[in-house]
Amino acid sequence: MEAVLWQTLSGTRGGPNRARILKTLDDRPRNANQLAEDLDLAYNTVRHHLDVLADNDVVTSTDAEYGTVYLPSDRARIHWETVETILNQLDA
Repeated sequence: MEAVLWQTLSGTRGGPNRARILKTLDDRPRNANQLAEDLDLAYNTVRHHLDVLADNDVVTSTDAEYGTVYLPSDRARIHWETVETILNQLDA
């Protein structure tokens, strides 16, 4: 999982935005629209990054079709020390 976190959050051009999303979700769960507003990003950009994070089991979501709420996954929580190291390195 550590390699997945490094690749997903810092190894690609979109990594810093994914790191910002994950850090924001650590404060409290949010839906894509709330994230877009809070981070001043386009909704479609946030949706793309949430899909990447979900595909890599970094975030999980409720089953609601409308207003799905996202939060860090249990696997990400287990490796949260690595997440914090990455966030500090990116200064996210």
